[in-house]
Amino acid sequence: MTDLVHLDNAATSFPKPDAVHEAVDQVSRGYAVNPGRSGSDLALRAGELVDGLRRRLHALVGNPAPDPNRLVFAANATDALNTAIRGVCRPGDHVVSTRLEHNSVLRPLRELERLGIVSHTLVPFGSEGFIDPDALAAALTPATRLVVLNHASNVLGTIQDVAEVGRHCREHGALLLLDASQTLGSVAIDMAAMNVDLLAFTGHKGLHGPMGTGGLAVGPGVDVEPTRWGGTGVRSAEPGHLRDYPWRLEAGTLNLPGLAGLDAGLAWIEKEGPERMLAEERRLAGRLIDGIAALDGVRTWCAGADDRHVAVVSATVDGMPSDEVGTRLDVDHDLVVRTGLQCAPLVHEDLGTVAGRGTVRFGFGPFNTDEHVDRALAGLAECAEASRSRR
Repeated sequence: MTDLVHLDNAATSFPKPDAVHEAVDQVSRGYAVNPGRSGSDLALRAGELVDGLRRRLHALVGNPAPDPNRLVFAANATDALNTAIRGVCRPGDHVVSTRLEHNSVLRPLRELERLGIVSHTLVPFGSEGFIDPDALAAALTPATRLVVLNHASNVLGTIQDVAEVGRHCREHGALLLLDASQTLGSVAIDMAAMNVDLLAFTGHKGLHGPMGTGGLAVGPGVDVEPTRWGGTGVRSAEPGHLRDYPWRLEAGTLNLPGLAGLDAGLAWIEKEGPERMLAEERRLAGRLIDGIAALDGVRTWCAGADDRHVAVVSATVDGMPSDEVGTRLDVDHDLVVRTGLQCAPLVHEDLGTVAGRGTVRFGFGPFNTDEHVDRALAGLAECAEASRSRR
């Protein structure tokens, strides 16, 4: 296991910085109590951690709302996206999204349509993996209440023109929900400048926090109806669920050890410099892309290492299913990659990669090196040779 190389950072960053493990352990042992449920010193310390992290994340996403309590915590990005989609949509609404989306968007929209609550339209992406903002604008109707946009594709790594999409949304009176699962912590985000109304994120990828953390940023003038109700630790005599943020969308006990780890992860990337780390990850992605271009029988899909891409590269080997490629990379080269449809089936339908059982996805993180890229290239070369020998 000591030689195992993790090249699946698009799924989750691994390994985590030591500071993250230390923070989780410190809170778990020292003050893992419910914030806001009592006036004890431990509860106050827990509350300070949660409030401080809330303020920092509120500032990180550039939420123009003056109240940092409009940054609410969730279990992950899927949880946050479900909360936003179900909490905003009303019967008869129309929703516009794209064929680049993850199932955490596609499935909630299909379920709401199945229930007869909304209709939805999915805008296709171009040959290079980008959405045309004008094509998306053409899909808007007078009934369109919400647009859901993937900031960066978890399959192709392409970063969308959020600000231009947001401009169209503003002109048409539609809300824009941004899925920042692949970008927050790496790519600069400014909700105000990008015309974003709602932003969903996870803590265990670019923010380098533990699994089971994430959140939803709610912009000014936007209200999300709760989709769960319960205890908040304050004003318990009120019969109905509280309408104030953050309690409006935070029912029950928060994952305090996880949030402590997320706080440490955020501090770590601020110290290391997210721009510097992203530049290095893009350099590694570029090295992989260039190396694959020299391999006979291996190709990449919409790949790039410029400022329009995060460090995610999808590849295929002619004549070899992606799951077999992944197994060979794992068994023979100690490389962890992601194979298959990556929970984004429509991307693969449009690429034509379903028959080969999807792609082999490489996702770079701050702990990857040139040697890891070379090992990946050697493994892909062996797979290509093995595939040719069968023909």
